[in-house]
Amino acid sequence: MLFRRVVTFASCGIFLLLAAAEYPPVTVLAGVGFQPISPEELKMTSEPLAPGAPAVILYREVDRDDNGQTTHENDYIRIKILTEEGRNYGNVEIPFYTESEDIVNVRARTVHSDGSIAEFDGKVFEKSLAKGRGSRFTAKSFTLPDVQVGSVIEYYFTHDFKQDQVYEHKVLLYGSQWILSSDLFTKSARFSLKPYSASYGSMHLRWTWHELPPGSIPQQGTDNIIRMEASNIPALQSEDFMPPINELRSRVDFIYTDELPENNPDKFWKNVGKKRNGQLESFVGKRQAMEEAVAQIVSPSDLPEVKLRKIYDRVQQIRNKSYELRKTEQEEKRDREKPVENVEDLWKRGYGSGAQLTWLYLGLVRAAGFEAYGCWVSGRQEYFFSPNTMEPGKLNSNVVLVKLNGKDLYFDPGAEFTPFGMLQWPETGVTGLRLDKDGGSWIQTTLPAASESRIERKANLKLTDNGDLEGKLTVTYTGLEAMYHRLDVRHADQVARKKFLEDRAKTQVPVAAETELMNQPDWSGSETPLVAEFDVKIPGWASNAGKRVLIPAGVFTGAEKHTFEHANRVYPIYFEYPYQTMDDVTIELPSGWQVSSVPPGKDQDGHVVGYSLKVENGKNTLHLTRKLIVDFMMLDPKYYPALRNFFQVVRTGDEEQIVLQPGSATASN
Repeated sequence: MLFRRVVTFASCGIFLLLAAAEYPPVTVLAGVGFQPISPEELKMTSEPLAPGAPAVILYREVDRDDNGQTTHENDYIRIKILTEEGRNYGNVEIPFYTESEDIVNVRARTVHSDGSIAEFDGKVFEKSLAKGRGSRFTAKSFTLPDVQVGSVIEYYFTHDFKQDQVYEHKVLLYGSQWILSSDLFTKSARFSLKPYSASYGSMHLRWTWHELPPGSIPQQGTDNIIRMEASNIPALQSEDFMPPINELRSRVDFIYTDELPENNPDKFWKNVGKKRNGQLESFVGKRQAMEEAVAQIVSPSDLPEVKLRKIYDRVQQIRNKSYELRKTEQEEKRDREKPVENVEDLWKRGYGSGAQLTWLYLGLVRAAGFEAYGCWVSGRQEYFFSPNTMEPGKLNSNVVLVKLNGKDLYFDPGAEFTPFGMLQWPETGVTGLRLDKDGGSWIQTTLPAASESRIERKANLKLTDNGDLEGKLTVTYTGLEAMYHRLDVRHADQVARKKFLEDRAKTQVPVAAETELMNQPDWSGSETPLVAEFDVKIPGWASNAGKRVLIPAGVFTGAEKHTFEHANRVYPIYFEYPYQTMDDVTIELPSGWQVSSVPPGKDQDGHVVGYSLKVENGKNTLHLTRKLIVDFMMLDPKYYPALRNFFQVVRTGDEEQIVLQPGSATASN
């Protein structure tokens, strides 16, 4: 089946999708050269439809060619700088996936309000960007010269897509997409697409759209090119914990598929299901080889769950090429590794892609006697899936469904570091197609409980006479929390991993802190928790209040300090997965100090969220226990006031003060 990964552009670290100004019908194509700037644009000081905006997008033109020798897209971008804050848009980042695409032919300039021009003649850098858990982009970045309030900045580039990649015996084609929404107001936009010609083969093109501005409808001309214009597109508001950004944007999706055109979604998906099932059975249908392999892994006397776990562990030991560093063409030629044709090939050669390893698990558990099915599910990292749009490329993750004791269990051993019985977070709580010879049926994967992904912090600290807090901290990550920490640094060295965990621990303290990792965590396991042990120091934790000293009741509360502070909400509240944090903190007081008062305990139950805090006064010690539970994936905006009030209770509880009486004050009373 065919799919493409979504690509967006960014500026100043904020996703920025740009648009075009009002000009006569096409004079030049994007990427060919700079287009004329009108005197009105140079004199412009504000945009009435976007009051207070730091900048606005004057012009963006996107010309995509899927029909040439290479698939490429020319982008032309123009921005008007209106405020000091807007000058940051002169720092440009263009993210892309190095595995499948590149950004070339970058040209840029700054045009001042008097018409003078400062050409960009600097260097375009390439750097890594972290965008979400376990997912990384690279970016081409550069800074335009002499950007001032009133300037117009513009740049253009070519987006090259690498074609003819093999994916499970199929040739990958790239679907196209027009994105209209941006974090800035867009005055006008113009798009064009030259689709693959019929001579390419039995490919068919459909397009769907989402939240287009009035009057903006894609139209295909007699020359076969699809075009669209749009104007006055509102800025996309940024909020904490938003749904996938691409799901919210105004956009047009183009879908290339080898499926015959079909208006009935049920019939369409039956055809897709039959075809994918045929491909799957061709890959896994090596029963004898799988039975021989299973005999090496499990014993006949093993309980069913033990068999499933043993097979899972064995599959995860096989070399997973999807998580290796990308090789150069020369390295690939030198290695001369043959493509894997089926599960027997994979088992003999000892390597495969992540998707192939998951299908190997399917073949093995079937050979072990389990009722098991292959499923294609819709990852929710970038979009939410709807069968009605008939986009097979959005069923882009494969998992295995095993029936055991009347329950549906889901597995994805091809996703590195994924614990047994869990899925990557984008695969949880989503729609999928369970394959069979009749075309399959729809399923819904499970959403893990909050208790399955935890951050547990146990600290033994001492409060010094001068108010510093220092001692030992042990942080234990389990479930998806452990998985994504391991994924984030899977190719890093020990020094980088150490810094990663130390920086992570610092963010959990709401003030400046010093941390040093003291142990060697297990970075290779998927079942074992990730345990990090630190020496920690929090300078100036205590504050003086006359003859008394105050310290907050919550210590490791940095993540919640600014959560949901805004009064209003536009979009649904969206968490990647449910989770828990649990703190067990013991603080030893200086000799002679006493506890004057502790705040009352908190126990807040919000059904899908929960919070508890307890402070106990021991002999010369304080014992603090805290628990925070987030047990949902998405909430309608109408519930935002209640959720915001809940987190205000959390902050209030965390910031309540424990009153201490130093030894000198005790002696004087």
